[in-house]
Amino acid sequence: MITIGTWNVENFCRPLPAGSPPDPNKCAAKDQAAYEAKVEALAGVVSELAPDLLGVQEVGSQEALDDLVAKLPGTWHTAVSDHPDQRGIRVGFISRSPLLDVQQRVAFPSHLAPVQVEDVGAPISEMGRGGLAVRIEPTPGQSVHVAVCHLKSKLLTFPGNQHSTHDEGLRARFAAYALFRRGAEAVTMRALADDLLQGDGKNRDVIVLGDFNDDWKAATTQILYGPPGSQIGTGGFDHPDQGDAARLWNLAPRILEQGGFSRIFEGQHELIDHIMISHALLAKFQEVSTGNEKLPSVAEARPTASHDQPSDHSPVVAKFDL
Repeated sequence: MITIGTWNVENFCRPLPAGSPPDPNKCAAKDQAAYEAKVEALAGVVSELAPDLLGVQEVGSQEALDDLVAKLPGTWHTAVSDHPDQRGIRVGFISRSPLLDVQQRVAFPSHLAPVQVEDVGAPISEMGRGGLAVRIEPTPGQSVHVAVCHLKSKLLTFPGNQHSTHDEGLRARFAAYALFRRGAEAVTMRALADDLLQGDGKNRDVIVLGDFNDDWKAATTQILYGPPGSQIGTGGFDHPDQGDAARLWNLAPRILEQGGFSRIFEGQHELIDHIMISHALLAKFQEVSTGNEKLPSVAEARPTASHDQPSDHSPVVAKFDL
């Protein structure tokens, strides 16, 4: 049995070097004491979850991830994306097994045109935060391919780094830009999933996980599923078809039937952190759950408001008979 999960660890960044001027556009801990408290809190949750592999989002650096695993019992292996966003946050992995065949993914796939992301400026042709894929061998000869991502946030940032506006035309445009970007990033991760599946999802163990910044029925999230139909809870779930070799199944319905969620937004529970698995893993899947942490409520106008919890997201973890 192995446990594989995903967790947005929210602004997990070391403090700025002594004497550095504050920069509100960069991720940095308030001070060394706050950072050390954050490391301890994250390590406590991870130790309780006891994952074999954990995909993480909003990591500020390799050094920050090293600080975390130094607090965990046993030996750990890590990898981080080489492609952080403008704030310096990125995705990564921690694993009890060596991380093999590490792949970076940032450029949009062929035929996908650059997308507009603001009123002025050039369109973009790559993910804001690059994706990452690895392979682990839980047992000799048994490979599991896992990709992690952090798609564009639903939280809107307007010109001047503002999170609110009274200009409804501006709000509408920037909401569309966010959708353009998240959709293109979902297509990019789907292309990575295709590479990992190799058209043989009935036999290859493939997982795509991360913070998708939307629920499981959102159009951007569904891009990752591949051929339509057969998701958990639908009439086609128990009926094999030709799409099974390319399809990914979201474990979200199994979480929702337990009342699980991964974030609280404007006082409402939502599940925006997902684990998607290939057909080969359906028979090996045992259970999935979200953590028990008391989450703060995220407000659109103040998305970076301080709180006393390890993260504003709950981890999502699944167990497989591997």
